[in-house]
Parts: sequence; C-alpha cells; structure tokens
Amino acid sequence: MSIEKEKVLSGAIIGCGSRGMMAFGESISKRKDARIVALCDPNRVRLEHAACQLSDTPHSYTSLDEMLKQEELDFAVITSPDCWHESNAVAALDCGVNVLIDKPLATTVSGCQNIITAAKKAGKTAMIGFNLRHHAVLKRLKQLVSDGVIGKVFLIENREFYDGGRTYMSRWNRFYSQSGGLWIHKGSHDFDVFNWLLDFPKPVKVSAFAGIDALRPEGIPFEVKPGTQVGPTCSRCAYRNICPDVYNIENIDESSWSSQAAEQDGYEKDVCLYTSEKDTHDNGIAIVEYENGVKASHLECFVTSYTDRLYTLVGDRGQLEASLHDRRIIVRPRWSQEVVTYDIPEESGGHGGADPGLVDTFIRVVKGELENSSTTEHGMWSTAIGQAAELSRRENRMIKVKELFDN
Repeated sequence: MSIEKEKVLSGAIIGCGSRGMMAFGESISKRKDARIVALCDPNRVRLEHAACQLSDTPHSYTSLDEMLKQEELDFAVITSPDCWHESNAVAALDCGVNVLIDKPLATTVSGCQNIITAAKKAGKTAMIGFNLRHHAVLKRLKQLVSDGVIGKVFLIENREFYDGGRTYMSRWNRFYSQSGGLWIHKGSHDFDVFNWLLDFPKPVKVSAFAGIDALRPEGIPFEVKPGTQVGPTCSRCAYRNICPDVYNIENIDESSWSSQAAEQDGYEKDVCLYTSEKDTHDNGIAIVEYENGVKASHLECFVTSYTDRLYTLVGDRGQLEASLHDRRIIVRPRWSQEVVTYDIPEESGGHGGADPGLVDTFIRVVKGELENSSTTEHGMWSTAIGQAAELSRRENRMIKVKELFDN
C-alpha cells in the first residue's frame, strides 16, 4: 500500500445542519482513513452543537474563505442549502480541495456548468452525492437492467410517497429561491436514478404538474378556536398536542434549532407547515422523454402516511418492479406467467445503508482507489430535468431541455 493510501484524509463539512452532521459527519467519524478537522456554518450556535456531535474536535468557522485559508484540506462535504452549492463548491475547488456535493449539484444548469469548469481547472474530484445509487435494491435493479433481463427498456416510472416530506413545508426547502423547487431538491434523486438505470441518454422534453393541495391553511386538520392562532412554529403552537402533523424536534431548546440559533439568522426549522409562506409543491407528476424514445414519469407526494419508492421498468422482454421499503424486486418475463422475486437483505446506515456506501465511495475516489462514477455531468443532467420540470409547472408548458443550455 502506498503512503498516500495510508494517509488519514483531512476533511471539512460546509453546512452543519442535520444532513451534514447526521449522515456525512457521523459516517466519516467512524472511519480510520478520514476525519473531519473543520466545520463551516454562518450560524455560531449551530457550529457549537455540530462540533459536539463528532468524536474529534474540529475547528469552527463562520467564514468559508477563512476556513479555506487556514486549513489544509483533502476534501470538503457540501451540505449547505441548495442555493449555496455552486458558490461553496467553486470556492473549495479554486483552493484545490476535492468536494462531495450533496444533491442537487446546483439549482440551475448554468450553476452546474460553473462547478464543472472549476473542477476541470483545479484538476480535483467533484463528486455528486446521489446516495440512492448505493442502495442495495437499486444496485440489484441496475444489474438486472444491465444484464438485459427485460430487454430494451422503453418505459420507466417511479412513485415516491414520503411521509417525512411534509416537513419540507416547515423548513428552508419550501422556498423556490433557496431550493430551486422540489423538482430539483427532491426530484434530483429520482431523475438521476432514471438516467443511471438507462445508461445516461439525454433528456429531450419535460412536462410537469404540481401544486399545494393539502398543506395550506384550508387543510388544517383540527378546529381552530376564535382568538387562538395556529403556529407560528410547532414548538410554540397552542395546538401542538392535538395536531397530527406536529413536527417534534427532540429537545429543541438544546439543539441546533434552538431559539438562540434562530436569533443568529432568523431560521426556525419547525414553522407550521400549514400556515407557512411557501412556493414549492406538496405533490406533483413529471414526465420526461429521452433522445432514444424512452418515456419516464416521476410522482412525488408528501401528503401520505407511509414512505416508499416504487419503480416499474418495462422492456421488450419483460417487466421489473421494485420497492425500496419492502426491499423487493419482482421480475415478470413477457411471454410467461412465471414471476421471479428477489428479497434484498437489510443494510445498516441512513437511507437503507446508502449513505455509508456513498461516503465510502467518495473517500476511495479521493484516495485514488476508484474512479468517480457519480460525476458533475451526471449532476447537471439531473438538475436539467428538475429545472425543466419547475419551468413547466410554473409556465404551464412543455419544456425542451436544450432551452436551458442555449441561455
């Protein structure tokens, strides 16, 4: 083993919210070949709480420029709000730091292109955090498609029902200006899975329909008493004991989302999901046509009582069906009543074991043990579909993806 491979990599987390610390921070802190030496977040209270979650004692910075000047970093994990992915990634790459950017790569195609340019100029790894590619069910599904089990695929769909998605309406994700819209923030996962399963044909046309049909003031699921307002946050709401959608943050006064943290930047994580100001959707359907004629549809619904991603792929030799919740894949050959079922064993770690797999792959890429198979170009095409879906929904028209590259 070379000296470089034996080296303990020094990394930073940019954006110290739940995703940064509970997924990436926790996974990296368990490794022997990498450690987090620095944290960066503009909120000092959040920084203090984040530092306590790691076994090491990282340096804390409220300024990204200052951190990049002071620290000798091998990599940085970017988990800031989506609207900051582009500037944070470019700044790190310009300083010669490898980056893992949690999805989406950026909120626009032009932002993705700027990151791609910066990575090429720096000669450093820029990997996009598509953790679903590391989920055992989807890895097996990919293998079955690649092995030609159902022949040439011409139709693919995904239906995502996400009980926890309702909290998007309580968090920063509810704002189009910060997330690029939920077709980008959330849909980028699923659009990438389509692209990946199909071996990356270029998307050509996108149409999307979406709305806020339940998580609005008219949908409040209890009787509101005269003179007693709902909200403004779950932790301060007079109805928190009877609301079936209360967003309970455990020990909120002692967490990264305390009132002291809110005093720093005004951000509260548990704003009432019914009365909150918002301009994203709580449900929608997006349809994509690819250059090779494959048709794809993606449904996402955050008004539901359970969580699952359900995939169907149809080819000229058969059909595949998959459930991430049940960890099951069903194969239906075209000219047979035979049904083949694969039950995929449970794996430990966030997102069904996908998060640790993503972290492990990134570290091995930085060490030179693996090639980067989750590239910024892949991130750009996922964002392109999401951006086209947002435009389609908001402008009430079909979008040709090339429009996003002509500007």
